[in-house]
Formats: sequence, C-alpha cells, structure tokens
Amino acid sequence: MAKPVVAVVGRPNVGKSTLFNKLIGQSLSIVENTPGVTRDRIYAECEWLGHSFMLVDTGGIEPQSDDVILSQMRRQAEVAIERASVIILVVDVRDGVTATDHDVAQMLLKSGKPVILCVNKCDGVGDVPAEFYEFYNLGLGDPIAVSSVHGHGTGDLLDEVLRYLSPEDEDDEEDDVIRVAVIGKPNVGKSSLINRMAGEERVIVSDIAGTTRDAVDTGVENE
Repeated sequence: MAKPVVAVVGRPNVGKSTLFNKLIGQSLSIVENTPGVTRDRIYAECEWLGHSFMLVDTGGIEPQSDDVILSQMRRQAEVAIERASVIILVVDVRDGVTATDHDVAQMLLKSGKPVILCVNKCDGVGDVPAEFYEFYNLGLGDPIAVSSVHGHGTGDLLDEVLRYLSPEDEDDEEDDVIRVAVIGKPNVGKSSLINRMAGEERVIVSDIAGTTRDAVDTGVENE
C-alpha cells in the first residue's frame, strides 16, 4: 500500500512551493516571486511526529484561464486533488480573499476531500492580521495562520493533516527501485518520453522550450 498523499494547492504566487520546501525540510521546488514557476506535480516524503506521508506541490490554479500552459497546470493540480487523501489550500493574507480563491475553494468542496485552509504570509509575531478573518468566508472552517518563510504555524498545520490520516495507510517504499534520470537539451522530447513510459500525462508537454522547470520524480513499473 502506498503512502497517503497530501496535496498543496492554490492560485499562483501564494507561497505553495515555499511552504512545500519548509514542510519537507529541503529546497526541492523552485521558488520565485514570478507566478507560474511551478508547473508539474512535485512529490516528496514528509514526516511529522513519527508519521510519514507524500506531500505534493502543484502549479497555481487559474480556473478561468484558456492559456495552454495554465490549462495544463490546472489539469496537473486536478490530478493531485483526485489522488490526495487530504488537501491544503494555500491563500495569501496580504491579498485578502480573491475571486480565484473562491473558485478554487468551490472546486475543492466538490471533491469531497478534507480541506485544510492555510493562510500564508502571516509573518509577524503576536496577533494575526485583521485580513486573516476574511478567509472564513471561503466556507472551509477554521483557517490556520502560517508563515512559510519563517515556519510559524507549520506545526499546527501538520497536526491538522495528521487528524485526517490513518496510520494504517503508511507504508515503506521498496528499496530495490532502479533510479533513472532523463536529461538533454531543451525541446528534444524528454517530457513526452516520460509520459509515454509512465503511461499518463505526468508532466506538461508543449513546443515551448523550458516548459519543464523542476526535477520531477515518478514511479514506473515494467514486467
């Protein structure tokens, strides 16, 4: 049995990758202030209080966009939501509640999965900003104030994740996995090759050089 999956989702540039890196304890996902840096699903093991699960970082969800790349990013996030046991919705306290936040929240409510609302960028100490309380309007229950940069509130966030996970779901990965890296210059078809071997649209494919930015891991079984 595979480890349970916890998906980190939200609109672009709310700090999902920074939070992802903080929770797994390493800089795996690329972090930039430019929206749309993360595009594919990035998986890593996360441990908390002796429990282990797979955390997945996703690209920003733009529900209304018809852009080719943004549409594929949205589909990758939807796959992560479909396969997750728990979903963390990340929002930005500095921006307040946006129309896209509402759209994403409605998408998650329809999934029927447990959703934890993470209000990111609460970087100060003491009381939370007044804008924090606006996020009750999303209808996802009590928000959790987090600073992905400083780590404030991440313990409370992980405690909430564990409330929805069963210890019986945990399982160790096999140690005899052969690790293979697919590399090459831009636009030679690496992502198409990965998708063919994986038997699914694991990574985004386009004719634009540099579409894939992060190192993406996936498991493949043969015979």
